[in-house]
Amino acid sequence: MEQLEIGVLGPLVVGVAGVGVVPGALQQRRLLALLAVNVGREVGMAAIEEELWSGRPPAQPAAAVQTYVKELRRRIAAAGRAHGIDAKRVLSRGHFGYRLGDAGARTDVRQFETALRDAHRSVDAGDDAGASRELAAALSLWRGPALEDVRSAGAVLAEALRLDELRMAAVEARIAADLRLGRHASVIGELVALTLLNPLQEGLHRQLMLAFYRSGRPSQALDVYRRLRGTLVGELGIEPSPGLRALHRAVLDADPMLDAPGPVLWAAS
Repeated sequence: MEQLEIGVLGPLVVGVAGVGVVPGALQQRRLLALLAVNVGREVGMAAIEEELWSGRPPAQPAAAVQTYVKELRRRIAAAGRAHGIDAKRVLSRGHFGYRLGDAGARTDVRQFETALRDAHRSVDAGDDAGASRELAAALSLWRGPALEDVRSAGAVLAEALRLDELRMAAVEARIAADLRLGRHASVIGELVALTLLNPLQEGLHRQLMLAFYRSGRPSQALDVYRRLRGTLVGELGIEPSPGLRALHRAVLDADPMLDAPGPVLWAAS
């Protein structure tokens, strides 16, 4: 269904023939989000009720859902009228629930995950420059936290959190490729911001330590470790991982292995 476009890598976006159809009413928007993250698959009424009302549905939940669907179809019909689009085909009734679109719908998630697979193949082939480009292209699809306007609970929240984790993994993978390419100075600013936003994320702190060290700033690499250790001990009562402690010792010892643009395998947690 090429006329249907779905974006969840940020606030929910659903378009039909290039026209947005996301409603302003929260419950209708949450229903559309649930159908969007299951695009092409039927979502049963039990799952819909749980998503919308968290186990406390109104007296006639099916009637309420039908009202929401009617409004969504009205918006879809208005958007696709000039193209002869059948709203009941775009948002269809199944045996036990509703389905939005089909396997042909365009989604930013599919684009993102395809780009990630391409990047992983590039890493496996030793093409770090290609991996960096592909990961940067994948990350450019993001407009903010996944489904940030509808991620209150349930299946939509679970999918949003899954996607957020994939995004962070892609960021770390892109920076790792850049470090292997010797681009340590160019990633410092980004890593400083990321570590401030993610004060417990060891992987990002490890990358920042390495970038500082390779840029001739070992004292700042040590400062990064001290701040992270203070946060981990103060908030969680735990020490940094053995890998991060090994990297700390290597910085103190000015280990020549840190100078190489390749990965520091023994510093991984």
